Amino acid sequence: MTKVDTAMIMAAGLGKRMRPLTETRPKPLVEVAGKAMIDHCFEKLVEAGIGKAVVNVHYLADMMEAHLAALPYPIDIRVSDERAQLLETGGGLVQAEPMIEEDIFFCINSDNLWTDGPANSLLQLAETWDGDRMDALLLLIEREAAHNYQGDGDFHLDEEKRISRKLPDQKAPLIYSGIQLISKRLLRDAPAGAFSTNIFWERAIGEGRLFGTVHHGQWFEVGSPQAITPTEAALTHV
Repeated sequence: MTKVDTAMIMAAGLGKRMRPLTETRPKPLVEVAGKAMIDHCFEKLVEAGIGKAVVNVHYLADMMEAHLAALPYPIDIRVSDERAQLLETGGGLVQAEPMIEEDIFFCINSDNLWTDGPANSLLQLAETWDGDRMDALLLLIEREAAHNYQGDGDFHLDEEKRISRKLPDQKAPLIYSGIQLISKRLLRDAPAGAFSTNIFWERAIGEGRLFGTVHHGQWFEVGSPQAITPTEAALTHV
């Protein structure tokens, strides 16, 4: 198994779909099942033995930094400050890269909620990682099993677990969970400023170096206030 000790937590977004809750707090601090969504992520990092985390901040950044400073978890937390400009997912990764010492690291959206299946989900990614073939390994969810999800899916997997995108106006069986394992190779030759991680993924797909593995626990899309109550109800039965 590949040893991974660092995670990048994406926490800088505006959380517009979560309004009015995000009028007074950043989305990662919205509570679900009694705790902030980002705290659910940190608990998963602790369970996987992660010792370091970089968190990017932009919207209500002072509130985010105060929350991070008060967390009790045994993780060295560093902040990538995007107050001057929201850099989106790709730009956020590039700015944070110098703060990440290891070549291989997790990247996790801070508004993810998931439960593990037979194995720890993050360790599943580390077990599956093959640095000779992969620039990124995405944790994928079967579309029909994704709680609160209403979309048409994102990806297909071939027999070797390489990822391809769905065609326009068609559906795909798998969606991206917001959790991936990345090599810094993925971030090479990055454009300047704000941009999406999709730019890196498209290149990796073209080179046959974007892979996926299917999650066997539960996963919840919590993108709006209406998704909180059914998510909490489902979590009580886990």
